[in-house]
Amino acid sequence: MIRVVVADDQQLVRSGFSVLLRSTPDIEVVGEAADGVEAIDLALRTLPDVVLMDIRMPRQDGLAATRALTADPRAAHVRVLILTTFDLDEYVFEALRAGASGFLLKDTRPEDLIDGVRIVATGEALLSPTVTRTLIAEFLKQPAGAPPAATQRLVGSLTQREVEVLASVARGLSNAEIAAELFMSHATAKTHVSHLLAKLNARDRAQLVVAAYEAGVVAPGAGTLR
Repeated sequence: MIRVVVADDQQLVRSGFSVLLRSTPDIEVVGEAADGVEAIDLALRTLPDVVLMDIRMPRQDGLAATRALTADPRAAHVRVLILTTFDLDEYVFEALRAGASGFLLKDTRPEDLIDGVRIVATGEALLSPTVTRTLIAEFLKQPAGAPPAATQRLVGSLTQREVEVLASVARGLSNAEIAAELFMSHATAKTHVSHLLAKLNARDRAQLVVAAYEAGVVAPGAGTLR
């Protein structure tokens, strides 16, 4: 069973998501939270596989709650899936940077929400939808400072092949797609991704995407986003 916590300040929305998820035989909703403080407390008490996290909530927003959860060693296996109303919410990239494993729009199809929970529960990042790549590209068009020195140093330690794989991950490719594009076996692609996660101290593929953009491995407007 995939254990889920639903965090949203609107009771109707929260209940709707819970009813939908409970209708699926492999998903169990272990609790609901109305704000970020409740979400953190509930997640640390129940240790779910996935927290569906709204961004705009009272007392503590979803961004701060995500950062707190992903930094807590007690919640090392807990994955955060951000829920947002807007496809270009300015906070979403920051949520990915904070450790979220992806995001979904609140008006997504029910089956896509269920699939998203399943994907994130396996440790994968929900980064393949076009809207995700579009959002990251738009966010990164904004003026920014120099890439973090730690990120530059870690990316600088990668082999050329690992950099190529990292660029493919940042473009939202799956392991199978990376294997086909770079002419390697699926097992080799998976191994490269595992090595990248370890070398870059990344929680999951979402943080690999953040690192790739921060270090300039891929950039908006360079023909890498489709």
